Amino acid sequence: MDVSLATTQAEQQNSDCLVVAIFEGKRLSPTATQLDKACGGGIARLLKRGDLEGKLGQCLLLHDLSGIVASRVLLVGCGKEKDLTLTAFKNVIRTACQQIANGNIKDAVCYFTEIDIIGQGLNWKIRRITETLFHSLYKFEQLKSSKDKSKSNLRKVTLHVENKGDIKSGRKALAEASAIASGTSLARDLGNLPGNICTPSYLADQAKHIAKTCKQLKVTVLDEAQIKKLKMGSFLSVAKGSREAPKLIVMEYQGLTADDKPHVLIGKGITFDAGGISIKPAAKMDEMKFDMCGAASVIGTMQTLAELQPRINVVAIVPSCENLPDGNANKPGDIVTSMSGQTIEILNTDAEGRLILCDALTYAEKFKPKSVIDVATLTGACVVALGHQAAAVLGNDETVINKILDAGNTTGDRAWQMPLWEEYQEQLNSNFADMANIGGPSAGAITAACFLSRYAKKLKWAHLDIAGVAWDSGQNKGATGRPVTLLSQYLLNQCKK
Repeated sequence: MDVSLATTQAEQQNSDCLVVAIFEGKRLSPTATQLDKACGGGIARLLKRGDLEGKLGQCLLLHDLSGIVASRVLLVGCGKEKDLTLTAFKNVIRTACQQIANGNIKDAVCYFTEIDIIGQGLNWKIRRITETLFHSLYKFEQLKSSKDKSKSNLRKVTLHVENKGDIKSGRKALAEASAIASGTSLARDLGNLPGNICTPSYLADQAKHIAKTCKQLKVTVLDEAQIKKLKMGSFLSVAKGSREAPKLIVMEYQGLTADDKPHVLIGKGITFDAGGISIKPAAKMDEMKFDMCGAASVIGTMQTLAELQPRINVVAIVPSCENLPDGNANKPGDIVTSMSGQTIEILNTDAEGRLILCDALTYAEKFKPKSVIDVATLTGACVVALGHQAAAVLGNDETVINKILDAGNTTGDRAWQMPLWEEYQEQLNSNFADMANIGGPSAGAITAACFLSRYAKKLKWAHLDIAGVAWDSGQNKGATGRPVTLLSQYLLNQCKK
């Protein structure tokens, strides 16, 4: 779908649909006022009849209004103008997308850029509208024998810009939004693919495919023998129960000179998690194909960088394997040695994500990074604590954490900081090894981060637990692509001007 910017006279715009805002109390937005004047007060008369109050989420599609060239006008309720938050704004865009998708509309002109949102300018609105537009229209149909006949016909959306002088900077915002949407869609595709297709080898191939589109991106894939040579005993222990070979995928994007230290992203790539010997309940186990959404979001972020080619160095590290029960799989009570030399007593084989991430964190030291963020669907405890609204962030560097929080607040792809106090570390004590891989039933998201912190002492590090935000269940089951938007914004904020 093509998204562009233009200065337009609404009443003269030749389009399948004009999308304008109406506020509570039947108050017309500036463009809606212009259209109402052009059609001789027809819109105001409809509102007086009570067809639309302007409440958040209400819509009214009008056809063939006199004095207006466009075939349709979509009035979208935005609620109380002064109460329009980021979340409400995104809901307005989603509502409009749903209405457009249900009609035989091939092109539309959107005037939501004129809506006032406290503290946010035009470029922010261009970003949010574009990202939400692509997200709302996404469908996963790659594996269906027949395509959805109700799929939207929308091919072009024009965002109105009042002043021609704002178009240049607006195009930069549009390019960023389109690239982030592309990375998010890739992350959703990878997450939605089943485990028999999206294997560690498949993830490696996708990383290589991205590298072919960008000269600044180099991809190295380490096989089992090379991983063993690095003495990643913790990572390899998880892979032992599967016939799928593990892969360590390293993506290096160089937008600056080689001597400029990179930021490192690490993504958990468990392409299917049955829990190993500590096997999961059968109910909803199919959703464990989503346990590689950390890897998917990191690879998706690299796709965004490949398209934008910003002035920054970034390395993505994806340890990937399956976690299955087998005669050779990890057993509760087994002790393994990590790349760092620290030993781990495995008390629960379903706490496997931390076992692959810890070796990846040690491996990250070789790049002497400015910052390291690991991203993982790590704990159900995080879902209990924060639900499905925010990712959890913990770490050893408040500057990195605050930058993550700022990026989340800017984009709406939010995170919330949880404590990483020393008192929690004792829950990982083991009588037989340097540490256990679980800390008991309490504070599970925190003790998982405590475990990882033991491998990040030389790093400026933050951990994102995305278990609650990486996918939706129920009727709208599917990967969300989070936190590609957050990670992309974090990196764009670090770019050299």
